[in-house]
This record gives sequence, C-alpha cells and structure tokens, in this order.
Amino acid sequence: MNESGEHDRASTVVVGYRPDSSGERALAVAVDIGRRLAGRLRVVHVVDLTDYPVDVDSADWEQRGEETLDRERDRVTHTLVGCGLDWQYEVRHGDPACELDQAARENDALLIVLGSRGGGVGATVSRWVRPSVTHRTIRCQHRPVLVVPARRSVSEGWLSGSARNRHHQQGRGSRSIVRGAGPGRP
Repeated sequence: MNESGEHDRASTVVVGYRPDSSGERALAVAVDIGRRLAGRLRVVHVVDLTDYPVDVDSADWEQRGEETLDRERDRVTHTLVGCGLDWQYEVRHGDPACELDQAARENDALLIVLGSRGGGVGATVSRWVRPSVTHRTIRCQHRPVLVVPARRSVSEGWLSGSARNRHHQQGRGSRSIVRGAGPGRP
C-alpha cells in the first residue's frame, strides 16, 4: 500500500501456483518481474482434487490432503525466502480463474502470471479432464495475463527424432544476431 492506504498497482504481481513444472516456471518468472519492478508478489494456490489422495474413503484423506498443502506452502516459502521481495502465499478454494481474478482485484495487480501445460497429446487429454485455467483466466481479465510457456524446443523433443535431425541438418537450428552500428561503433 502507498502512503494514502491504497494499493500500488504498478508493483503487484499475482502468480497462480501449482506444484508442478509449469507452476515452478511461473513462480520463477513472477519473481524476476517482481524484482525488476521492485514490487510485491502474491502467490495464489487454488486447491483442487490433485492436492488430496485418490482414495476419498481413506480415514486420513483430509489429513493427508492438508499435509500436501503444507508441503506445497513450504516449497514456495523455500523458493521465496531471501528473494528480496515482499511476498505472500495464500491458499484459496473455488474456481481457479475466479479466485485468481479476485486476488488480482484485491491487490489491484499489474498483471497475473500463469504457467502453461504446453501442447501435445498429453496436454490435450489433460484439457479434456481439467479445462485450462490459463485460457479461462485470459478470457475474463481486463488486466494483462502473462503465460509462461512450457519448455519445449527442438532439442527437447517436440519434433520426432527424424524430423529433429532434418531440422538441424538443414541449418534451421542456428541463429545469428545482427547489431546496428551506432555513434562511435564501426
């Protein structure tokens, strides 16, 4: 908050966190943005069934779910302690897109940072089972939403082995940098 008690919109970043690689990448990018803005970070995890054991009839189902949530909080805390930012981690219950929107409104956030599950057959099947929070968040926002892509590149295998080999053999795997000449540069 600023001196008049209002949130400083230009410095608050809300990040949607999931305890997977996309959530970790989103958190890392949000920390980087927060540092560049000298701002605050609000990490929001919305509870879903993946936070709880599969066997709902288990006598310790709720306890094990709470233990999972505690481990997730500890993981984020470990990442953020010493990052140089004012940060807050919170667990919410409800529709993830709505909860992220609510957190952004409450903090008058500059933007929301989310991870992407990426493409491919696995992500497509996953979207049938669990609709994309990222897509739903983008559709309902008036503020920017930064989507951190899944790590995919030619070398990480988004092309089949033979296509990847052809791609590199044809020289498409290289890059060049061109710099313009400015004052005092040849």
